[in-house]
Amino acid sequence: MNGNSAHRQTVLLNGSLASSLINFRKPLIEALVAANHDVHVSAPNIGEKLRQQLEGLGATVHEVHLARTGLGLFSDLSYCRELRKLLRKIDADVMISYTIKPNIWGSFAAAGLKARSVLMVTGLGYAFIEGAGLKRRLVKAVSKILYAQACLLSFRVIFQNNDDLNFFVGNKILKDKRKAGLVNGSGVNLSEFTPTELPDHPVFLMIARLLVNKGVREYASAAKIVKQKFPDAEFLLAGPYDEGPDTVSMQELSSWEKNGIRYLGELADVRPSLASCNVYVLPSYREGTPRTVLEAMAMGRAIITTDTAGCRETVVAGENGILVPVADSISTARAMEILAADKLLRASYGKTSRQFAKAKYESQTVAHSVMRISALTSLHDL
Repeated sequence: MNGNSAHRQTVLLNGSLASSLINFRKPLIEALVAANHDVHVSAPNIGEKLRQQLEGLGATVHEVHLARTGLGLFSDLSYCRELRKLLRKIDADVMISYTIKPNIWGSFAAAGLKARSVLMVTGLGYAFIEGAGLKRRLVKAVSKILYAQACLLSFRVIFQNNDDLNFFVGNKILKDKRKAGLVNGSGVNLSEFTPTELPDHPVFLMIARLLVNKGVREYASAAKIVKQKFPDAEFLLAGPYDEGPDTVSMQELSSWEKNGIRYLGELADVRPSLASCNVYVLPSYREGTPRTVLEAMAMGRAIITTDTAGCRETVVAGENGILVPVADSISTARAMEILAADKLLRASYGKTSRQFAKAKYESQTVAHSVMRISALTSLHDL
């Protein structure tokens, strides 16, 4: 099948978290539908409201059963069989998967069928972040073996940053570099995320699942330090509680709230919270390309994030934000203090963030890049 294939194809977009189909993949679904492809989506635990939203975009919705975290081999094999059955039922030409379990088990499910499997590596996550202990080493070793087999079976492997691509090639997980494609994250809708007026006093915000590897502990520790020097500063934290192996306890979260962090919970719409801050902070240990940072950039916010895979691409130091070392709350606090002390710098960085978002991360451009790499070129692109 050639890369300029313009005829209608049946595409399955397969993820592990139902809400991500709307939050992260909506532009891709819209672009596929606009190109006259027959679009299907699958994920576990799809609620009725989300189902209606996805059907409203023109997608056919399928619920599949998946234990998103953990090492349950039997449940994962059951998920693989369910996906294979679905691929046969819809007679899929292409399956685009994202996140580790859909990527691995999706590629196994498609093996021997006509559907070509496209893997989107949207970050390496817990399985590949360095850590102590036998379990972590075992998880990493098994993940490498399974991912290598998945890449062997795949048609294309799409990365969101060069660090992840080089990691896969260097560790021989991806043996054929010609399969690799590179896109600028998941993109951001620049008409939905627009600049708003900045608060006068320093307001910091972090949005992430409550996981250690997202850097929530560093953010909480840094906030405590900064609060002593800037008592008028506000510190907001938003995001869902996650039951993964790396989760932060509710007791720990409660202690942060007592120390001045305002926890906003999981947000259906992040824009009001982004509008209420003037500095966005994400001290993550590793990302694909962090969507929340792109949204903050699009809304004209200064950025503090870590000098690590996925995150470093979003910041040009001294132009739109500050890069800090991973797992370093002291450096994070110093960066926050620099921006807390300088209203004009916050505004200048925010303005440049918007310019960077426009130049590099527009969502439809990213969606068409994914389609091109997947040999799903839209009719009007030919």
